[in-house]
Amino acid sequence: MHTGLSTIVVVLSSGVLALMLARMLKLPPLIGYLAAGIALGPSGLAALPDNASTATLAEYGVVFLMFSIGLEFSLKRLQAMQGLVFGMGGAQMLVTVLGTTVLTVWYFHNPWQIGVATGAAVAMSSTAIVARLLSERLELNSQAGRQTMGVLLFQDLAVVPLLLIIPALASSADDLLPSLAKALAQAALVLVLLVVLGQRLMGRWLRVVVRQKSEELFMLNVLLVVMGLSWVTAEAGLSLALGAFVAGVLIAETVYRHQVEADIRPFRDVLLGLFFVTIGMQLDVAYVLGNLGRVLLVLCLLVAAKLLVMGGICWLAGNTRDIALRTSVQLAQAGEFGFVLIGVGVGNQLIPHDVHQVTTAAMLLSMFLAPLAINRVGKVRKGLSEDEFSRRARMVQDVASHSMECEQHVVLCGYGRVGQNLAGLLAAEGIGFVALDTDTHRLEEAARLGHNAVFGDADRKEVLQAAGLGRARAVVVTFDSLRAAERVLALVRHLHPTMPVILRARDQADADHLRAEGASAVVPEVIEGSFVLALETLTWLGVPGDRALERIQAVRRKRR
Repeated sequence: MHTGLSTIVVVLSSGVLALMLARMLKLPPLIGYLAAGIALGPSGLAALPDNASTATLAEYGVVFLMFSIGLEFSLKRLQAMQGLVFGMGGAQMLVTVLGTTVLTVWYFHNPWQIGVATGAAVAMSSTAIVARLLSERLELNSQAGRQTMGVLLFQDLAVVPLLLIIPALASSADDLLPSLAKALAQAALVLVLLVVLGQRLMGRWLRVVVRQKSEELFMLNVLLVVMGLSWVTAEAGLSLALGAFVAGVLIAETVYRHQVEADIRPFRDVLLGLFFVTIGMQLDVAYVLGNLGRVLLVLCLLVAAKLLVMGGICWLAGNTRDIALRTSVQLAQAGEFGFVLIGVGVGNQLIPHDVHQVTTAAMLLSMFLAPLAINRVGKVRKGLSEDEFSRRARMVQDVASHSMECEQHVVLCGYGRVGQNLAGLLAAEGIGFVALDTDTHRLEEAARLGHNAVFGDADRKEVLQAAGLGRARAVVVTFDSLRAAERVLALVRHLHPTMPVILRARDQADADHLRAEGASAVVPEVIEGSFVLALETLTWLGVPGDRALERIQAVRRKRR
């Protein structure tokens, strides 16, 4: 018989192994958790019980996921992106749900309520997968990246009303409208009370807690807010996740949001991992294999429909073919909230077993294929429009104009916090440089400071050549992404094998890897930060500055 402790041990063990394997294969962690759930569930080794206690723990994963979404919610961000969020996001959701409903009724001969619930689930895309890949590819601020993130933001917000609508769809035809109206009225009343009262109380209460200068007390209060508001909404006949979302929104309006986000992340990631393990457990492998044709059909319909829907919306918005292709491919997979919504449908006996199994399997496969498709489309990009070629040509021309008079200069890849500080020191020493970045806000700051920075993708061969790579003294890469740094390093080594390349790394492991790839020098932030801390400590303890610096230099030489 499984006890609660044995269940936790099995889950933690599988989570550790799944996460290690996912990192080794460079896959998103949630895919590892899903695979672990399939292996441990009733269709696999049956090592994990599919009971109420496991489901309850998984539900807390959804609670913390919704809390983190609420914590990232920003009215200013929503207003700045309202065209993308409500325009593209709303159109994508509406067309996908309507299309799925028509297909469900016409082809699969199921009631329209099942079509709406299933359409809402498959309309979701994976924020975890897409945001990570776009960040590594330095494309979050590209037009396709902004459009993708706008649609994902709308999907996150749409989860809140869908958590109310899907249970109401399970009512009989006569009770459908009254049930839906009741659920929405309850939600409106509870949300108004929580938000109106919460906005007045939350900031004041957290200030009182912070004055006690106790991290333990602060953390306990955050957990109390999350679980307390979840309990309130659950007692009001709504979901735990809705209360968690409200808690995140309330804290997001305070100055403590970043500290709370950092403190809550370990709880969210661990519990969310458990949620995905339970999703994998629910997959009936025997049934899926016996109906593999239906699964592949649904997979093709899911991916093709999302490609066509998003591609059509982008075309109507006046996008080029390349941007429309990238945006649609980036959103052509299922998402973590899709599993939440389909689970709500199953829990309310709205979605039958066969629809649940086939749809869940297709959603899982689409997520497995997503990283490959997104990376592949970035390499292929055939049939680009003239506008895209013109944009690239203008970018290369701008970079070339900024480097035209530069000789023996530094090509600085990245003008973030680290790049800006380095640019200031180079300027102070009279050393010329050309900084490349794709963030317009950073470039505006560079113009204000009088630094020679220009819009350009540093991982493109033509941009590096336009920046005067052949005339440069060195290349410095300040990206905190290992993959982005690898791409720039490989390009520089291909174009100019003897060029000194200095890179930034997070830790010693990344630094060793980059040196093995051909870097001239790598600065691991964690190690160098410890050296600076040690130097300051020795100086304050009375050790002469020259002797302290010599000891630090000796340790540096030994490590190298």
